[in-house]
Amino acid sequence: MTVERWIRVIAGLFVFLSVALGAPASPLFVSEWFLAFTAFVGLNLFQFGFTNFCPLAIILKKLGVPEAAIPCKAC
Repeated sequence: MTVERWIRVIAGLFVFLSVALGAPASPLFVSEWFLAFTAFVGLNLFQFGFTNFCPLAIILKKLGVPEAAIPCKAC
């Protein structure tokens, strides 16, 4: 998997968990302040779309995750 795919997976996981912990109707409810984390993840994805800067991408690259998939020569 590439850096961009990992970003999508991790962001989706963070949004799912923060909504589960922040929604009052959830059986996992802890505090409504977890919804602020959901907003932070959404804002970070929004600015990543425009600036192509993401702190998670820097971390993943340092961990050795490839930036792009190897192109298929048969395609």
